[in-house]
Amino acid sequence: MMGKKERNFHSLPDDISLQDLVPKDNFYRRLEERLDLSFVRELVEDLYAPSGRPSVDPVVFFKLELILFFEDLRSERQLMEVVADRLSLRWYLGYDLLEPLPDHSSLTRIRERYGLEIFRNFFDRLVEMCIETGLVWGEELFVDSTTVRANAAKAALIPKLAVLDHLEELFEEEPEDTAEPISVSVDMADAALPGADDESLAHANAAREDFISSAGRYGTNSRTPNPKKISDHTVNRTDPDACLTGHVGSTARMGYKVHYVVDGGKARVILTTLVTKSDVKDNQPMLDLLWHTTFRWKLRPHHVTGDSVYGTIPNVKAVEQAGIRAYMPVIDYTWGKRALFKKDDFTYDRERDVYWCPAGEILKNTGGRSKLELTRYVADPEVCNACALKSKCTNGKSGRAVNRNFDEEYFEKVKGYYELEAYKKAMRKRKVWIEPLFGEAKQWHDMERMRLRMLERVNCEALITASGQNIKRLLTFGSRGPRRPAQVVALRPPERPPLRLDHRRSALYTSVCPDATHSVSQHAAGKLYDKEPSEPSLWVRYAAWTLREDCPHAVNSRNS
Repeated sequence: MMGKKERNFHSLPDDISLQDLVPKDNFYRRLEERLDLSFVRELVEDLYAPSGRPSVDPVVFFKLELILFFEDLRSERQLMEVVADRLSLRWYLGYDLLEPLPDHSSLTRIRERYGLEIFRNFFDRLVEMCIETGLVWGEELFVDSTTVRANAAKAALIPKLAVLDHLEELFEEEPEDTAEPISVSVDMADAALPGADDESLAHANAAREDFISSAGRYGTNSRTPNPKKISDHTVNRTDPDACLTGHVGSTARMGYKVHYVVDGGKARVILTTLVTKSDVKDNQPMLDLLWHTTFRWKLRPHHVTGDSVYGTIPNVKAVEQAGIRAYMPVIDYTWGKRALFKKDDFTYDRERDVYWCPAGEILKNTGGRSKLELTRYVADPEVCNACALKSKCTNGKSGRAVNRNFDEEYFEKVKGYYELEAYKKAMRKRKVWIEPLFGEAKQWHDMERMRLRMLERVNCEALITASGQNIKRLLTFGSRGPRRPAQVVALRPPERPPLRLDHRRSALYTSVCPDATHSVSQHAAGKLYDKEPSEPSLWVRYAAWTLREDCPHAVNSRNS
C-alpha cells in the first residue's frame, strides 16, 4: 500500500532543546569542541564603548565568516538564509530555535568597522594555534601566487582621465593655505635616530615597498606607465583596484593575485597570505612576505622554495645574505632568445676579471652600467670576426659581448644548488605542497572569483579563506599528527618509481625467468613501469633485456 505523508506540525515539548536535535557527530560540534574563538573579544574590545546597546557578539561574527567559508556561500544574505534553516548552524552560533538571528546588513557594517588589521590578527592567532599544536615545522618555506577573478566586469572599464574630470566637477579647487606653520620645540637630547635629512637613509628607504602594511598596494613609488598597457590608462568603475589579467591565448578579465607562504611540514599550514593587484609581479612582494613570516613566527628556515619567477637578483641576494638558501631557478635574461652561445658557455676568470669564450679568447671589462647594475665584457672585434665559431656566437661586427650583474656571485651560488638532492626534492615538493592549496580554495571554497571589492576587503576575504584552510588542518592533524605522509609518491626520486604490478606482468616475468630472484624481478618491474608494448612478445624481450647478466634465461633471450 502506498503511503501518504500528512503535513501535521505540533509544538515541541518544553523538555526538548536544540542541543538534543543536533547529531553528536556533526561537523560543527567537532569545530566548537576543538576551536575556541573567545580570543576574538580581546582583539576588538577597543572598538566598542563600555556602555550602550549590546552588539552582535564578535565571536558570532567570526563564526558566521567561517560558516561562509565551509558552506561555500557567496553573500551575507544567502548566509543568514542558510543559518535560519539549519539546526546545526544555529547550535554552533548559540542561537535557539525561536531566537532572532542578526540581520545580514549588520555583518557588512561589522566587517567595515573591524578593518583589515583585525582580520589579520584573527588569522595570526589561528597560526599560533597551529604552532602550539606542533603542526609548523619551520625548516623550509614555500612561496607561490595564483590569479583570481575580481567581482567586476571588463565592460566597466573607463579612461582614468574621465574620472579626474568628474572629480574636478564635483569638488571646487580649495584655496592655498598661506599661514606660516607654528614651530614647536622638541627636546632631542636623548634621540639617537638619524634625521629626516640623512641622505643615506633617504636613499635606502626611497625604493622600499611594504606590501603587508599597505594591503598589497604598490607603496610610494609606482612604475612608469606604459601607454600600450590598458590597465595603466583605464580604471574599473565597479572595483577600481582590480586590473586586467589573463594568460597567453585566454580572455583577459579583471582580477587580483593571491600570495601564500606555506610551511614545509606535513600539515602544510599557511603562514602568511596577501592579495595584490594582478599587474604586480609575483617576485615583488616576496621579501616582504618572507620577512614578515620569519620575524612574526620567529622561524629560521634552512631554505625557501619558489619557481623561476622569484629567482631575481634582489630576491636571491637578500635571501642568501640572511643565511637562508634560495631554492629557486634563476633565469639569465641577458642573452635573449637567440640560438647562439649562452652566457653559461663563457667562463669567468675572477682573478683577471675577464671572460673566456668557447674558442679560448678573452672578453675584457669595458666598464659598468650603474643604472642597469651590469658590467659589460666585450671581445676584440678583429679576433671575433676571424673566429671559426662566430656563426654560433654572434651576428654583430663589433665583437661578442657578455653582461655580468654586480651581484652575479649570488646567481652562481644558487646555480650550484641545482645538483643537490635537497634542491631536487624541494622542486618536486613545491608542486604538491603549495599549488594544491590554491586548487582547494578555488574548487571547494569559491576563491575562483572574489566575493568582495576593493583591495582591503579582498584581503579580508583571503585571510578568512586561509584561516579556514588552516582550521581544516588543525582539525585533521591537531590531535594525532598527519594521517599519512603527504604526497609520498611525488617526493620519491624519479629513478626509483613506485611499483604497481598486475598479475599479467608478474606471470610474464616468471615465464621469462622462472629461476630469477626477487631482486631481478623487481629490477625488471622497475624498467617496465609505465611501458606497455602492444605485442606480448615485446614484453618478453623487454623483460629479458632488463634482467641481470647472471641470469641464463635473460642471456638466451637476448641471443635469440
